[in-house]
Amino acid sequence: MIYVKKRETGKVEKETIYGEKALLFLYRKGILARCLRFLICRFPIFSRLYGLWQRLPLTKRKIAPFVTDFNLDPDEFETPLSTFTSFHDFFIRRLKPRCRPLASSPAIIPADGRYLFFQEVSKDMGFTLKNTTYSLVDLLEDETLAARYHGGTVILGRLAPSDTHRFWFPCDGIPDEETKIRGNLFSVNPLALASGLHTLSENKRTFCSLHSQEFGTVLLMEIGATNVGSIHQTYIPHHFVQKGEEKGYFDLGASMLVLLFEPNTLQLERDLAQKEQELEILCQMGQALGKPL
Repeated sequence: MIYVKKRETGKVEKETIYGEKALLFLYRKGILARCLRFLICRFPIFSRLYGLWQRLPLTKRKIAPFVTDFNLDPDEFETPLSTFTSFHDFFIRRLKPRCRPLASSPAIIPADGRYLFFQEVSKDMGFTLKNTTYSLVDLLEDETLAARYHGGTVILGRLAPSDTHRFWFPCDGIPDEETKIRGNLFSVNPLALASGLHTLSENKRTFCSLHSQEFGTVLLMEIGATNVGSIHQTYIPHHFVQKGEEKGYFDLGASMLVLLFEPNTLQLERDLAQKEQELEILCQMGQALGKPL
């Protein structure tokens, strides 16, 4: 079971997991599960085939039950349910801007999702997620770049299948081109992360640097996961962007965002600077993230 804390109320709620039985089977111990996991997560063809299937018109019939099961509000969608041509089309849906107003804070939450916040990450220990420790060097595969963020702030945002899989810029700045790192497609669901795999540093991921006047150089990373064969960037490199402008979107599946702030540049909002890092906080795009130090 997975529990998250709702930011607006502070209440801890049990999360409804899409495909829970399949996840539990795929990430359990045993040779059959390991073999299936190896095939599905290490060979992108399986995610591509699943993605093609979810683009077929017949998958439209899944949309209404999905909305009901996950208690989604169709009034938030930019277009009516009847206009979606497939489940994939629904998955990458846009939201009405009024449903995600931008906070006055200089830095905002970049996407709907479940977040963990690490105000200060040490050079030696990195950060720990589900009893697995990640170093910034492993995550970025670049020692020089990683050194820039030692002692800085790390923010992890997990996007579940029920979330719109678009993501936005958290602050004003000028973004560079994206850098791609090839990798696997393991699930980023906590049930899978608890298996001990170094998912974040093994999965396919992309990142770019956002040069901000208020926060220095912010690194924005997207991590693909099972059934997420593509990460699409919709921004224009080297052009000034404002907080809340769309950066890109994920294709079908669950996925994760990683934000890295340099040391002494970001002060997290008080309710986000949590001591217990294992309990994710359910946040919405546009909510206050923090201010300059």
